[in-house]
Amino acid sequence: MIRVRELSKRFGQTLAVDRISFEVARGEIVGFLGPNGAGKTTTIRVLTGYHAASSGTAEVAGHDVATASLAARRQLGYLPENVPIYPDLRVVEYLRYRAALKGVPWRERKAAVARAMAKAGVEDVARKLCGQVSRGYRQRVGLADALVANPPILILDEPTSGLDPNQRRRIKQVVRDLAAEHTVLFSSHILTEVEDVSSRILVIHRGRLRADGAPRALVAESAARRLRVAAACSVARLVEFVAATPGLEVVRSAPQPPDGASVEAAVAAGEGAARALGERLLAAGIAVRELAVELPTLEEYFHRITEGSDRQEELAHGAAEANA
Repeated sequence: MIRVRELSKRFGQTLAVDRISFEVARGEIVGFLGPNGAGKTTTIRVLTGYHAASSGTAEVAGHDVATASLAARRQLGYLPENVPIYPDLRVVEYLRYRAALKGVPWRERKAAVARAMAKAGVEDVARKLCGQVSRGYRQRVGLADALVANPPILILDEPTSGLDPNQRRRIKQVVRDLAAEHTVLFSSHILTEVEDVSSRILVIHRGRLRADGAPRALVAESAARRLRVAAACSVARLVEFVAATPGLEVVRSAPQPPDGASVEAAVAAGEGAARALGERLLAAGIAVRELAVELPTLEEYFHRITEGSDRQEELAHGAAEANA
């Protein structure tokens, strides 16, 4: 439904988006992640026709957004971060007006507005002025606007920005419910929300695509695993066993009263290292109280491939300069 190939966007000397490529299939909810200034909103604005790409291509439902802009935009419902609603119109009036602008036939307009309000959960404020509803409802009115022409694709840019926890919860449930009938590209910097809602994530940083896949799969493939082991022996002996196991690097250790110790280690070789350590401790007759490998959180993974990768690049660059 969405296809991006080698897309770049420049603003003067600034390269905001740098040759990114991805696809979003029918029925997917895809989270679009990145730090502030990473290029998420710029990419979205190219997809929605607000900006022209500097190079590369973007297609929406088979229509090139550069050469067939109107056809592409008819397939899209767009919710920007700051919803531009008219405060002096009632919610239902605003949505009827927006339906007219989007070319919904007048005979179908009433039903289209009712359907959009039901999906977005704003029926109970239909007669209120847009300027008098809460921020959470304003976001949902914006979502109803995106839905009023019943487009197959929705692009939501920070839909929960500035909302309280209850409002964010409601918006997330609305987005989940939309997956039955719509393809959704969901931009956010709140990682837990994206993880809750999305079946797949794209991570963009400094204009480049850094990751693409299911959240759990990306985290599981990460090298940043931790092993925790507790056993009935001295700290020195447990550290010796862990350090001697290939794929494990001791991070910290501590006594565990009354007669044991615990060690945390970085894991480079996955579950095999944990199994090998357990077998060696068992063979030595040491009682193991705990042995577990923990995956990093999505937040830790995100940090590693954004700020963490920046730090690695800085260190590599510094080493190269020192050796020059």
